[in-house]
Amino acid sequence: MVSYEPLDHPVHNWSVRKPIAESSRGVVVSQSYDASAVGAAVLEAGGNAVDAAVAVAFALAVVEPWNSGLGGIGFALYQGHDEKAATSIHFGPVAPQKLRPELFPLTGKPATDMFPWPQVQDDANSHGPLSFCLPTAVAGYGTMLERWGTMPLSEVIQPAIALAKRGLASDWFTTLMLAQAAPIMRRYAETSRIFLRDGLPPVPPYQGTPGFLPLGRLADTLQQIAQQGWRDFYRGDLAKTIVDDIAGMGGLIGRDELEAYAVETSGALSVPWGESTIQLSSGLNAGPTLADALAALQPPSSRGSETRPSAQWYAGMAQALKSAYRKRLHEDSDPHSPKGCTTHINVCDANGSMVALTTTLLSSMGSRVVLPSTGFVMNNGVMWFDPRPGTSNSIAGGKKALSNMCPAIIARDGRPVVVGGAAGGRRIMAAIAQLLLFVHDFDMDVGDAGHWPRIDVSGPERLSADRRLSADVLDTLRQLGECEVVDHNVLPINFARPSIIERFDGVTARGVSDAFSPWSAALSPR
Repeated sequence: MVSYEPLDHPVHNWSVRKPIAESSRGVVVSQSYDASAVGAAVLEAGGNAVDAAVAVAFALAVVEPWNSGLGGIGFALYQGHDEKAATSIHFGPVAPQKLRPELFPLTGKPATDMFPWPQVQDDANSHGPLSFCLPTAVAGYGTMLERWGTMPLSEVIQPAIALAKRGLASDWFTTLMLAQAAPIMRRYAETSRIFLRDGLPPVPPYQGTPGFLPLGRLADTLQQIAQQGWRDFYRGDLAKTIVDDIAGMGGLIGRDELEAYAVETSGALSVPWGESTIQLSSGLNAGPTLADALAALQPPSSRGSETRPSAQWYAGMAQALKSAYRKRLHEDSDPHSPKGCTTHINVCDANGSMVALTTTLLSSMGSRVVLPSTGFVMNNGVMWFDPRPGTSNSIAGGKKALSNMCPAIIARDGRPVVVGGAAGGRRIMAAIAQLLLFVHDFDMDVGDAGHWPRIDVSGPERLSADRRLSADVLDTLRQLGECEVVDHNVLPINFARPSIIERFDGVTARGVSDAFSPWSAALSPR
């Protein structure tokens, strides 16, 4: 008699290994090979880290529309090779001035998207024209380029224009990503026309080379930005087109507030760490929370001769992250968003200048609305706010929301030596904390660090562990309370997607992209 009892279903049965990029001319890492290749070409043409990062960001707006775009928001860190500290660049979510709670009556039912808020009638805060926050990404990219770049925007944006004219690669991963948002995307005519076929996600051909999806008027919009400058998006003819489209849909963003929008910059948060300084984005993001977590951990000089993370190290990391989240939830009214469709860029140039840039539309495909006259997807940042009145995070006009983005740069002896960040909602902070310390504290090769199993802590009580961790680590983590053993998979459901570049020796940069993201790549100039 055959004895068989089904076990938990394994989501995959493979070993994945991403190649690292290594070069004295710099390295670019993103979640798309196409976009990383754009950044490498900019470095090869003599551009610096900011030139490359901005070029990659515009390219990602084309090749990864579910994660970021011209209608998105973001945060970044920059440290020049000759600067003693990093600068934090804020172009995060800002609510329209006309936004008010009465526009979002509650149904009395639980939420249907990634946040725990009560459901809003017609889910108007999670998709559609009332879900738009100001599209601040273009201002962020333009401001960075003007302040620290060496190339004109008209040149830096050309690869994105070429990609937009080519179209979006229609392979299996595109099908997977569009399928998540298709049930809502098909409610919006231009979105459905561009990204769906008969209301369903496009399927690549049975064999041969996948084709490309035309992207509406996106190439024309990028071309207009190239010719008129990024301010046209906020103050010129393009701004009028954007506002007219939004008004025609019943949205709230006005011409005056687009024109008045300005990117904010400040000093980065600095956390002393052994002989180095971990620099984090300040402001309404996860940087301050990660600083709290690091304060509860032992710096590398206190741990003796450990060469690899031990069970006790993982336990300490879990406890520090849980404690930091308790403070975040109590003081900052952080929304519960365990996942998020975000993207991250790391760049190190030949001189050693570094950029970490995280940008997002919030949900997969953001608001699911493509503005028909411009061809780009708008964010659904209103979902960051609590629709219930009377809380510190309640919906209000002009209000700024707290996000989970966490770009980071480590400096040593007055120069940047490590740059990192991640995509993945509230899973970002745990991922980048571990990856930074794998490389810095344990002297791991970036390739090993990028593939090393991690834990995830997305709140004061939540703990997940990669099933690839050793039995003694898992046993120790279970002693801390409920511990779910999960798979690291193609979709960033259980773990974020971090990436990293190190240049400790002051000459050669080495980088790796997220191992389980099929399109991601670390590339260097030829």
